[in-house]
Amino acid sequence: MEELRRYEKGSVTRRHFLGVTGLGTASAVMGAALSGLLPSSAFADSHIGDRVVLATWPNYHDQSNFDMFTDQTGAFLQVNVFGSNEEMLAKLQAGGSGWDVFVPTNYTITTYVAEGLIEPLDVSKLPNYDASAFDPRFADAGTVDGVLYAVPKNWGTTGFALNTSHTNGKSMDSWKDFFDRTMDDFSGRTMVHDYQLTTIGAALNYHGYSFNSIDEAELADAEKLLIDVKPHLFAISSDYQPSMRSGDAWMTICWTGDGKQLNTDIPEIEYILGKEGGELWSDYYAIPKGAPHTEAAYALINFMLDPEVNAREVLAHGYPVADNRTNALLPDAILNDPILYPAAELLNALEFGAAASLTDPNRAELMARFKSA
Repeated sequence: MEELRRYEKGSVTRRHFLGVTGLGTASAVMGAALSGLLPSSAFADSHIGDRVVLATWPNYHDQSNFDMFTDQTGAFLQVNVFGSNEEMLAKLQAGGSGWDVFVPTNYTITTYVAEGLIEPLDVSKLPNYDASAFDPRFADAGTVDGVLYAVPKNWGTTGFALNTSHTNGKSMDSWKDFFDRTMDDFSGRTMVHDYQLTTIGAALNYHGYSFNSIDEAELADAEKLLIDVKPHLFAISSDYQPSMRSGDAWMTICWTGDGKQLNTDIPEIEYILGKEGGELWSDYYAIPKGAPHTEAAYALINFMLDPEVNAREVLAHGYPVADNRTNALLPDAILNDPILYPAAELLNALEFGAAASLTDPNRAELMARFKSA
């Protein structure tokens, strides 16, 4: 039923993604070659229980990996999808989330630690975790005060997707273009995230300010822009793929993997990093405090960290990973893709999100006023 709902919404499926990219054959060959290497008994311990609950992001996993985990362990995987880190934080603060594993973004982890909402990880239960295999830029945020709380999943960027069939094939290169065109010939066709970090960050970048600014005067400028833009938006949502695919939306704030999926299926949709800046991010696997199925949580994280499993994830969702063991298994078409691995000058303009951006009350109130305007 979950897969049916994704299909009805128009979200890309793994089979479709692999088929249209030509990577299906590579994935099948790799899977056949590596199937004998997968530790078939490594997770066969029935003592982990009958289920594990994962809180994660849209279009971010390979369902076949989940099926394999269930086959090997007997533990059914229940997936809860969220659209923002604020949503995840609020759910954990309220208590009783029922989650065993969640996928926080780098800048949120110190807040989870400070509020006692996240468990330190026992590395002895994660034999597939090798700290030396990960690029520190996308792994260091998982360690706070010398304690490991989270291990890397993926990294990426936040830019925007543009359907160039509505611009006579011409591209854009800035957040100024994004917002100005939204209030002009793209009126009623643009989407922004239901997520204060990226939506406010993009409005701040429009004015040349830091993506993470909490300066009141700069936030006031960002708010004025967003209020002016609001009547021209198609929607405020972090689930933008269906509308971009149907043609109802022509432009949206977008994450790397979604940009790759859209571009693969509809080549006239480009993924663009605004020259003024934007977000560089990394996501992690973590266990919330009081997880009801802790052993199953460790089993799932360890399974997902297996390089062969992780390589299949990348082929399915199109987000880069910081694990050099996984990258060694990926085709050159992935490793050389400019959407996944942008040029250095574009990356240098981006910022990692900051903890203050998550907890700053002024940004939260600004987003609330924008959405209710």
